[in-house]
Amino acid sequence: MAKKKAFALRINEDMLKSIEKWASDEFRSTNGQIEWMLMQFLKDAKRAPKKREE
Repeated sequence: MAKKKAFALRINEDMLKSIEKWASDEFRSTNGQIEWMLMQFLKDAKRAPKKREE
């Protein structure tokens, strides 16, 4: 599994509330939802990270 790096994210309060609601609807944490959203956009743009062979 890839290492995770923590960083601060400044986000509009209304946007965060919408993401929190979506995360709840999908039974994910807010952080998990944001990671999922980012990965979807990376895949759509064909920029998703390559899987490393171990």
